[in-house]
Amino acid sequence: MAEKEIWQTIGEGFVQAYYQQFDNTDRSSLGLLYADGACLTWEGQPFHGRAAISGKLGSLPFKRIKHLITEQDFQPTIDSCILIMVFGQLQADDDPPMGFHQVFMLKSAPNGAWACTNDVFRLGIHNIPV
Repeated sequence: MAEKEIWQTIGEGFVQAYYQQFDNTDRSSLGLLYADGACLTWEGQPFHGRAAISGKLGSLPFKRIKHLITEQDFQPTIDSCILIMVFGQLQADDDPPMGFHQVFMLKSAPNGAWACTNDVFRLGIHNIPV
């Protein structure tokens, strides 16, 4: 088996940390994974900045959530960032499981840590004709 590229290892670590914290009952620490000027688009609604993103994620209306990641893809970008695409299912409270897609962009900070600069989330219900 081929050794993983560093950007893939970093991406996998981010995805694992993100969804572990998200599935925790206290989502307030999720904001620490974002850069100060990060952008989030949640179901088409934009949020700009760490505080706005933390506020949105902390105010989601469910008590419990569980994510099951089925696939994740990683790419290095030409400007030394990491692009991540996640596919999976989530179950909120007692609702039936729903598919979701999420895309993250990670950028290296001067201290060597990685932070999310962009995040786009959509439930999989949008590909079903009405």
